[in-house]
Amino acid sequence: MAVLVWRFRSPMRCVSTAVLGGGIGSRGWIVNAQVPSGYGRPDPDRHLLAIARGLRLTGPGVGLMTAVDVRRHRTATEGGVEVVATVGLGIPILAAAAPDDAPVSEVGTINVIALVPERLSDAALVNAATTVAGAKVQAIQEAGIPATGTPTDAVCVACPEIGTPQPFGGPRSAWGAPLARAVREAVLRGIG
Repeated sequence: MAVLVWRFRSPMRCVSTAVLGGGIGSRGWIVNAQVPSGYGRPDPDRHLLAIARGLRLTGPGVGLMTAVDVRRHRTATEGGVEVVATVGLGIPILAAAAPDDAPVSEVGTINVIALVPERLSDAALVNAATTVAGAKVQAIQEAGIPATGTPTDAVCVACPEIGTPQPFGGPRSAWGAPLARAVREAVLRGIG
């Protein structure tokens, strides 16, 4: 099983939708682990924690999963922001699809990990996560796919814990604008 790993020299402030380490908090590492297609363990958080322990990662971290071959990840940088995306669109969906149109048990995942080089306030981190979502949807639409994502997409945005917190993370803010462009580029590369 392949795993992408980020080990931070000092903890980073993260916002994430991941099953392990989701929410907002101080995190020392991030993993994006590849799992088999049809993965159905009822305890993905425990599984990710075991993977992290196997990698000798300690303390709180963020763990994401995907059935995509993580060795095929795509990267983009813009103005100091670094983005890594693993893109699987086997099950594209519209977020507000009618119940009959929504797949129930199949899995497809777009995971986005973004590193912003300056501290963001907690509100700006949440705003940055929504900026990631908007840029991801833009890339999917530009690729001609009538979807907003997949049923299991996840995101993690990390920034330093030191420094004066920047108050904004939206797509027209100092850090949100390069974040949006980098996410769009990485997701488009993953689709292509």
